[in-house]
Amino acid sequence: MAFTDLQRIKRLGRYLQQDRRRLLIIFLILVPVSIAGAIQPLLVGQAISVLRGEPTFSILKTLSLNESIRLLVSLLLISVLTRLALQGYQTYNIQAVGQRLTSRIREELFSHSMALSLRFHDRMPVGKLLTRLTSDVDALAEVFGSGAVGILADLVSLFVIAITMLIVEWRLGALLLITQIPVTIFILWLQKCYRRSNYKVREELSQLNADFQENLQGLEVVQMFRRENINSKKFNDRGNIYRKAINGTIFYDSSISAFIEWVSLAAVALVLAMGGWMVTSGSLGLGSLTSFILFSQRLFDPLRQLAERFTQIQGGLTAVERIGELLEEKVEISDFKDASSIDIPRENMSFTPQKGEVIFDKVSFFYRPDEPIIKDLSFRIAPGENVALVGPTGSGKTTIIRLLCRLYEPQEGRILIDGKDIKEIPIDQLRKNLGVVLQDTFLFSGNVAENLKLDASIDDYRLLEICKELGLSTLLNRLPSGLNTHLRERGGNLSSGERQLLSVARVAIRNPRVLIMDEATAFMDPSTEATLQRDLDRLLEKRTALVIAHRLATVQSADRIMVLRRGTLIEEGTHEDLRSKGGLYSQLADLQERGLAKL
Repeated sequence: MAFTDLQRIKRLGRYLQQDRRRLLIIFLILVPVSIAGAIQPLLVGQAISVLRGEPTFSILKTLSLNESIRLLVSLLLISVLTRLALQGYQTYNIQAVGQRLTSRIREELFSHSMALSLRFHDRMPVGKLLTRLTSDVDALAEVFGSGAVGILADLVSLFVIAITMLIVEWRLGALLLITQIPVTIFILWLQKCYRRSNYKVREELSQLNADFQENLQGLEVVQMFRRENINSKKFNDRGNIYRKAINGTIFYDSSISAFIEWVSLAAVALVLAMGGWMVTSGSLGLGSLTSFILFSQRLFDPLRQLAERFTQIQGGLTAVERIGELLEEKVEISDFKDASSIDIPRENMSFTPQKGEVIFDKVSFFYRPDEPIIKDLSFRIAPGENVALVGPTGSGKTTIIRLLCRLYEPQEGRILIDGKDIKEIPIDQLRKNLGVVLQDTFLFSGNVAENLKLDASIDDYRLLEICKELGLSTLLNRLPSGLNTHLRERGGNLSSGERQLLSVARVAIRNPRVLIMDEATAFMDPSTEATLQRDLDRLLEKRTALVIAHRLATVQSADRIMVLRRGTLIEEGTHEDLRSKGGLYSQLADLQERGLAKL
């Protein structure tokens, strides 16, 4: 469903509901601020009229020259101070509301991004996503703080000034208001042109950030293969594209500023010409003409401010569009809802596996219908059974794990645990009972204890005991502060094997019913693997286990081996049965024994 800017802004309006009181104050202040600004030209004009002995205010006719001047100066000073005080208070509240707005939107964007499936994140570069969560949200804050309320204030000011001018002298007032028509038409035309150009700028900035992030993450490869010059040239080319896109927005921004200045000067000239003729003919006082000259400047001040805010406003509207596009991304994987779209009560959805039986029932998964990753796959893993998945690269082994954890959703078929469709199991309960050890271990910035606990409720004393039981004492003793050792980004101060040791440990802490292991010992040296193997055996004991492994020693100890090719199960059985059949598994095993291939 396509959304317009107005619809997206209305949707974002729900973030402002908690600040309704502040917003009401902001809007109420607009009227006195505009009135204070509108009476200042009148007071200046009256001062000139008093000096010429031609006051038009009845109260001034009863006062002496000195008293009239003192009164007018006092009123002018009061109006200036009042306007400055109210504008200061208004600006503070606008900025406060703007910061709250961006904080709520950024939190919503982060939560929504975390809820989106891996399918979305596979096609969305991290740098582009970061741009939406950072610079796009900042642009939205600017358009609210300096644009949205500012435009409303300018409109109120224009309305008050227009009414005042028409009351004082309708002919000059009408002349000035007519000059607003071409300005408005020109602004609307430029808005469309600038909007397209600005959207391209945001897209190019996203790509620039994505390229920068990719080069930083792949810095080791860049340096090892001497790609610095090549990658720098590519990044420079992207920067030039971004610069050219920016130049387009600068052209439109400068065009509107120049046009408004030209129209404002022409309007002042018209007022001087027509007003001068009226003064000489005696139909208009010099003080009133002075007021109108000041009014003509005040009338174009909001338009000048609009020109200055033009970039922010259009950037903010583009940000609203891009933020809206992200929020409109459908969350594909969510807790089950019944046919009438009413949430099933939590107590009726509680789930704790008692046996650990896993069933794939005619499951198919694909990114594109003509390229299936998993095709009509059916198998059953009995409670407590240790099953190994074997197959060439791209056969769908890792995809099976992601489907079981509901990181992906199959297009066809069902996946059941203990007879219950995983779509009917609350996601948090499902993943709580699945222990996953991946080949590529991800560690967060923080200390070792925080990375082991994650969401587990366990004190440091019990955590230390579990680590000792898992044979991690040697590793913890090597670390400067043991469990309190600070880890750099992605655990950069640990080796790959040490990171995998921690990955196994944090799964063991949760005591899952179903264990999933994707090359858990791939990066461990033989000594470390031998140390951990006893604890892995204990972890696998009496648990349903689904293991992806390429080492023959790990695979042949499984209760059953399933061989995949192109997402289809082609063989299954024990190590001895499959070797005797002489099929794909037997061929892969022979090659590995000769050191020529992995399973």
